[in-house]
Amino acid sequence: MTARADRRPLSGVVGRAVEHELVSGLLGSAPLVTLTGAAGAGKSMLARAVLEEHTARHDGTVLRVGCWDGLPEGGLTEALLRAARTADSTRRDTATPLVRPAAPSRVGEPVHGRTGPAKAPTGPAPADDTAIAALAAHCRRSRATVLLDDCDPLRDECAQLVRRLLRADPALRIVATARGALGLPEERTVAIAPLPVTLGEGVAGPAVELLAARAGAATPELLVAVCQALEGSPLAIALAAQQLDRMSLPQLAAQVGSDGPLFYSGPAATVRHTSLYAAQAAGYALCSPIDRRVWARLSVLPGDFDPWLAGCVCTSCDVPSAAVEGALERLLTASVVERVRDAGGTQEDTGAPLPPRYRLPRAARDFGRTQLREAGEEAAALRRFRQACAALAAEAQIAWQGPHQQVAVRLVEDEKANLDAALTRPPQDAEDALGALEIAVSLWFHWAACGFRREGRAHLDRLLLLSRDDTALRARALWLAGYLAAQEHAPGAAEALLDEAWTAGVMHADSDGLARIAHAHGVLALYRGNTAAAVACLEEAARHRSRDPWFGPGPAHSWALLAVALSSLDPERARDAARRAWESRHSDGDFWLYSTVLYACAATERAHGESAAALRACRAALAAKKLIGDPLFIAGARDLLTGLRHEARDGEPPPDHDEEAPWWRPGGPDVPPQSFFSRLRTGP
Repeated sequence: MTARADRRPLSGVVGRAVEHELVSGLLGSAPLVTLTGAAGAGKSMLARAVLEEHTARHDGTVLRVGCWDGLPEGGLTEALLRAARTADSTRRDTATPLVRPAAPSRVGEPVHGRTGPAKAPTGPAPADDTAIAALAAHCRRSRATVLLDDCDPLRDECAQLVRRLLRADPALRIVATARGALGLPEERTVAIAPLPVTLGEGVAGPAVELLAARAGAATPELLVAVCQALEGSPLAIALAAQQLDRMSLPQLAAQVGSDGPLFYSGPAATVRHTSLYAAQAAGYALCSPIDRRVWARLSVLPGDFDPWLAGCVCTSCDVPSAAVEGALERLLTASVVERVRDAGGTQEDTGAPLPPRYRLPRAARDFGRTQLREAGEEAAALRRFRQACAALAAEAQIAWQGPHQQVAVRLVEDEKANLDAALTRPPQDAEDALGALEIAVSLWFHWAACGFRREGRAHLDRLLLLSRDDTALRARALWLAGYLAAQEHAPGAAEALLDEAWTAGVMHADSDGLARIAHAHGVLALYRGNTAAAVACLEEAARHRSRDPWFGPGPAHSWALLAVALSSLDPERARDAARRAWESRHSDGDFWLYSTVLYACAATERAHGESAAALRACRAALAAKKLIGDPLFIAGARDLLTGLRHEARDGEPPPDHDEEAPWWRPGGPDVPPQSFFSRLRTGP
């Protein structure tokens, strides 16, 4: 523990103008102001900067006690009394001593009308109540503000001291810094978050300013990249900047951008701030054994998460499932975990309540992963993580084939970082590889229906090499890889994969799989412009009675694509196929099917010369497809819509009507490349 009367000036605090003003305002009205935040957020520096300005304005002092060094003999009260004696000694040694009201004749008695030099408590430590009264009296005389710095290791003692000081003198002003609030009714908290990296497009934020002050002239993009990787943590940025003595900024950017712990170290005012590891270890030492295990196991989660996913990863024989949510809340209070979404909202589509979501910042995640490895638990936690992601993907697949396709899309978007990690992290063994393949197969709708074909193919190609056992799951994966290759207009790869899938389907007597293969061959024929072959394949797939309606495009979708194929050959048969597609739909919420049927209706009505009806159907198809994505379909439907508008306005087809490409043809300026799990936001 350290204690002193703090009067020395501080340099400017970067990027804390709003928090500075807020704390300054609260000092005028609240008896206790606590600055809370994660390790290395700059709580102590900001508190001292605010108090330096406050005491200079009111000609006062700051009595500071730091709590990380342990509780000395005599406790916090005695430490503050020693700081008060030091303050008065300094004041007596100055050339122009301050004039203060004289001490009252009795400790704690207010003074009226008498002035004289201030007198600090002297002599041996008084009894506890007397010490509190003496300390309160000194603060009144000296206009002193108490700063309880880094309260976490002595949280209960600090809270008790604050209660007693405020009972002795309710007009006292006390500032505390801690990773969590003290929990007193008089307390007003100010959360100190990481520094913003950017303040808008092309505008550098205070985190970049902090790094640039050390890096000097540098490429702004590199500064932003480093600060984003360090998540705006002032301590992490300061320690990373010290590495510039031995490496260039591009090297630093490459290192912080890699997936690995960043335990940089360097000189600092306190031992726990000399490295990110030490800063996290200080908080880790204060946690209970269960909270430590939960912290370590949460480190396998790369993105934000809800309590369910946390429970899946953390629950084991030594951490009961019922204990995980409590541990989450305690870690949240200690600023180890961040809450990114509060509980209490509802889903727009279903009205179901939304759970809270949390995240583990990078510094805490790096430290927790190190503890997990040292405990020999990393492999088990990673396996539980992949199993949980497989359950999430299966849930999304069921929602897709049910009445809530938008729920499925949102679920995949919410869990994008976790699903990406579960798909890309190297499997530990053959069983783990099958778990990753199961995730990729369950997300078939995301790859095939929502426009992420290239990413899906990349995952499947890699995972199929790792899962060579002849299983029903591998047969589905082969079909899906071939289907995506057909959609991407890669006939050679598609045919090879579909042939292998057909062999596996025959071996497993999978009639549903054989129908899906016929459907994929129909798509491939459409891409090749072989309408007759497409019709034959799609008719075969449409006549099949599916036993598993939860996976892949079923007969309804085959009827819908058959209507599209027939629209240019036989409009009447196309209308009948579109009707049968709608009648055989699995759910009224199947926007993927609905948009394809409406597109077929638009093409059919256009073939009949009914431009107005075709225009209405095309608009509805585009609106339905926007609900679930797929930029390829959206771009093609917009092209068709443009032609139909021209026909409706001029009464004749546009000059390039015969050259129009159908929506399934890839390429073109309207189909930008998509990164994994990104979402193309289309306008009205």
